[in-house]
Amino acid sequence: MSVKFKEETIRTSGPAAAASAAAVAGDKQEDFMHEVGEAITKGGGPNGYLAAYLKQLQDNPLRTKMLTSGTLSGLQEFLASWIAHDRSKSGHYFTSRVPKMAIYGAFISAPLGHVLISILQKIFQGRKSLKAKILQILVSNLIISPIQNTVYLISMAIIAGARTFHQIRATVKAGFMPVMKVSWIVSPISLAFAQKFLPEHTWVPFFNIIGFIIGTYINSHTKKKRLAALRRKHYGDGSGRDSRDPRDPRDRSQPGRPGDEYDRPRPGY
Repeated sequence: MSVKFKEETIRTSGPAAAASAAAVAGDKQEDFMHEVGEAITKGGGPNGYLAAYLKQLQDNPLRTKMLTSGTLSGLQEFLASWIAHDRSKSGHYFTSRVPKMAIYGAFISAPLGHVLISILQKIFQGRKSLKAKILQILVSNLIISPIQNTVYLISMAIIAGARTFHQIRATVKAGFMPVMKVSWIVSPISLAFAQKFLPEHTWVPFFNIIGFIIGTYINSHTKKKRLAALRRKHYGDGSGRDSRDPRDPRDRSQPGRPGDEYDRPRPGY
């Protein structure tokens, strides 16, 4: 009887031991995530990184936004090149577009966004009704976003090598509606979330994070499409026939990077 009792005790304690082990593992994982959060924000206290950033944002708003936007824009270009396997002629992901994007982010995107968002917040300051929130979303999507996206597309065309008005206009015309569709999906959701859950002084870092994620995705997706188009252009359409014309010096050149087509203008521009 004692042996049987001992066996039953062992059998019944097995599931309990497994549950206890799982609980311990869960606690360890939770502690690890907490430690990561502590390392990133230093506890989110008054001496934390986030608090220091928000203080700088309040004391020196334009300078802080310029540094943030420049850093994120350069990092976004680097990550998009890495994701799309878009290397320079020397085989590096850190291309000349990275510092150009950083300059765009610091000296064009940040000041423009600072002015437009400041105007939007002043117009709707203290207005908390549902009607005011909906109107704020509409103004953001129908006035502010088109301005920002137009300036973005013009800047991207120039960075890619566009030098004439017709080249820039063609880039804006081709990219405006696709970019606006993304804005009309992401902007209302993110703005409604910010209105509901975030104080206004934290909107800037929140929108920076959203813009960085979406921008990296769009940039890498665009690079992949351009690289595929360049491969089809220089190596044929996959049917085994090379579509390049050896009589055309442009088709005897080596495959370029996305945007190099502006350096080799074709008829129509």
